Amino acid sequence: MSIKPILRMGHPVLARIADPVQNPASPAIAALVEDMKDSLAAVGGTGLAAPQIGVPLRVVIFAVPPHRTTGAPDDEPQDLIELINPEIEPLGPEIALGWEGCLSIPGMRGEVPRPARIRYRGLRLDGTMVEREVGGFHARVVQHECDHLDGMLYPMRMTDMRSFGFTDELIAAGTAAPFPQPAKVS
Repeated sequence: MSIKPILRMGHPVLARIADPVQNPASPAIAALVEDMKDSLAAVGGTGLAAPQIGVPLRVVIFAVPPHRTTGAPDDEPQDLIELINPEIEPLGPEIALGWEGCLSIPGMRGEVPRPARIRYRGLRLDGTMVEREVGGFHARVVQHECDHLDGMLYPMRMTDMRSFGFTDELIAAGTAAPFPQPAKVS
């Protein structure tokens, strides 16, 4: 397929509510998912929403690499997966604060409060339904990507803008640690 540019904060497609996918099994949606995978692979990261490449449809892809899991029992690794027309339901009142970055806000990060555990559901390209209850990083990445489908970027969820800034400045100040990187294999 092809690598698409990632839209940055301020682009109108990122501010609108994405449209539901009418036919998840269509060749056009399969092609969109392939473009999203190629685009994500080209820039790195753990997830991408269709609006981030200029397509206002309710499609996200994400992965949970082993080095990003938190050790919570419901925060397991997940290979790259697509969700079409996803839905999220918070499970309980617990809120977790965690650092997030975004391909649409390059070079910056902030501490974002989110429900600690969620149930999510959505369709795969083959029409099968995925439904899972997750916590930790897994819950965070799903919520982050699905926010894009509702015109939300993570700074809109922040409650303390003092924890929002350029990644290198936050790390240099000791405010934030670098995001975990995959272990090097020699």
